[in-house]
Amino acid sequence: MPTWMLLEDEPDLYEMILAMYDIMGIGGVAFGSGEDAAEWIREVDAGRYTGEIPELALLDIRMPDHISGPMVASRMRRSPILQHTVIVMMTAYRLSVEEEQQMMAESGADFLLYKPLPHLDELHYVLNGLLLKYGKDRGRK
Repeated sequence: MPTWMLLEDEPDLYEMILAMYDIMGIGGVAFGSGEDAAEWIREVDAGRYTGEIPELALLDIRMPDHISGPMVASRMRRSPILQHTVIVMMTAYRLSVEEEQQMMAESGADFLLYKPLPHLDELHYVLNGLLLKYGKDRGRK
């Protein structure tokens, strides 16, 4: 079963996205804080994580703690194990073109989604399209 990562602090959206993953036949590695995600990345890099490595990460930009979604994305790009993960940032806040470009460049993310997220079928289509586009570019099958 493919596995996707989720970083989302809002409990209802967190549960909804995990339910969507389940409906789509996707396993989820999920975190409610940037700190928890950063600790997991350290565990992965140290070889202490034995689960499936996610092929896609859906990361909320703004988190309540001091480790934001873009910081988690940047850390993933530096990970020898997670560097090829397709990273999709999401936010409910409208960013200027300059803010979008800066955040995408600094985080190394592949795509930005604005909340509210599209309906299940459309979201699945978009995310699978990103996997096909960026996964192949990075040597994934």
